[in-house]
Amino acid sequence: MPDYMYMLESRLSAEQRAVLVRLQELAVETSTNVYLTGGAVRDLISGMPIRDLDFTVEGNPSRFARELEKGGGRVLDEDEKLRHIDIIFSGDVDGSIEAAREEIYPRPGARPETRWSTIMEDLRRRDFSLNAIAISLNAASRGLLLDPTNGLADLESREVRALSIHSFTNQPVRLLRAIRYCARMEFKLESRTEDWFNLAKERGLQESIPLAEAGNELRQLAREDKPVQILKAWEAHRLLEAVSPLLAKRHPHYEMLARILRARDDLASAAIRPRLFAPVSYAALGKLKDREVSAALHRLEYRQQQIELVTGLEERAQKITATLAGRKTAAPTEAYAFLEKAPADLLASILAESSNSKAVGKIRTYLHKWRPLRQALPAAILELESIGMAHGPKFDKVIEDLFQAQLQGRARNPELRLKLLRKLSGIKEPPKKKVDEKGKRPADKSKKKLVGKQPAGSPAPGAAPVESQKTAETLARLQAARKSKAAAPAPPPAKTAKPKASAARKR
Repeated sequence: MPDYMYMLESRLSAEQRAVLVRLQELAVETSTNVYLTGGAVRDLISGMPIRDLDFTVEGNPSRFARELEKGGGRVLDEDEKLRHIDIIFSGDVDGSIEAAREEIYPRPGARPETRWSTIMEDLRRRDFSLNAIAISLNAASRGLLLDPTNGLADLESREVRALSIHSFTNQPVRLLRAIRYCARMEFKLESRTEDWFNLAKERGLQESIPLAEAGNELRQLAREDKPVQILKAWEAHRLLEAVSPLLAKRHPHYEMLARILRARDDLASAAIRPRLFAPVSYAALGKLKDREVSAALHRLEYRQQQIELVTGLEERAQKITATLAGRKTAAPTEAYAFLEKAPADLLASILAESSNSKAVGKIRTYLHKWRPLRQALPAAILELESIGMAHGPKFDKVIEDLFQAQLQGRARNPELRLKLLRKLSGIKEPPKKKVDEKGKRPADKSKKKLVGKQPAGSPAPGAAPVESQKTAETLARLQAARKSKAAAPAPPPAKTAKPKASAARKR
């Protein structure tokens, strides 16, 4: 059996892991059962990037939201009736918290009655099996996979399967959602689900999609990796009219949307994750006139603030473009400071649509040169620590001064960087120790002074004594003599005279 907690923790970013840990802590503190549900579990199992963290609690999620706000979270929207809260967790992590609930329909298509329930009942009332999977975050069952509708099998077979024959009748917006999942994950509709889908379209249920729910589907495009494919799939199934009747004749601005996505990838390469709600919404309705865009968003029950973000996108982007092309950002330090505060969605819009080469060039320099310099500062911090500077206000100022110098093209290699750090910190380089020719130990200065001052006839320093030299010469001569003697031929043996016979014997 797979270790889903290990899989999850290894796939999450550091910020997402921190959110997961905090939710588990709150579950213990409040004695509430908490589960990771929906898209995060689906994306984990299917191997897709985990973008949002959606949690379901068997209780009141408002208590969790209040505690999370204390830690830097921000509530975007709260549906008190359904107990559903959209939130940006600390660390800029998107997600939601909702109460486990059961929906009971008096008849197909009627408004449901909502009852608070257990997690298993909550999973069974969901739209598609791939969304009806959960992972327990509770101490007693941590990592347990809950799959009452066999969604895991549908993920393996790459199919979108509705959980009821009345699924599209009860909530017609699921027509849009089913195609969105198919386009996003490159899945197909399960055979029975496809029959129910076609039957719902024949009955014209797409025309009864609540406008607010259609608007929510349009907003979801900004969080998708493949919004162009999703819009084209909606168009192929003649579902764009549910978003706006005008889109049936005036198609979305696909070329603009593709440029925005390329700009998004450019920003992502510099570790910037823009929220593209306004640019994507504008491009999706891009071939409508300004007043038509505003009317379409009002019709889809967008909040006034959201409408202003979309309709005012071009004007705000033009202001940033003018500043980047002007004198206020002529110096690299000024341009960097300005771009650090500029909204990322507007930078994406400028990269996608602006013809001002100076403004676009500064944005690209910011992304691919200046931000990498900032991200490389930890190396400078270690170097400053290594030369003996203690942390404090002056330490931080030295690092910031170094970065400002690097923006202007100075001290960009390690040697020059260390040299500038010493200059800014006032810490001089220690004197180097002199070594002898062999590089083993310092030379003895007292011996150097004796060189050239020895008495005449005395050996130089380090030379062998005179007696030793004479002894060596004598030994050498003796050895040579022995060798020559050994090499000489041996003399012939001496002849001996025979003794004369005595006179007496002769006689």
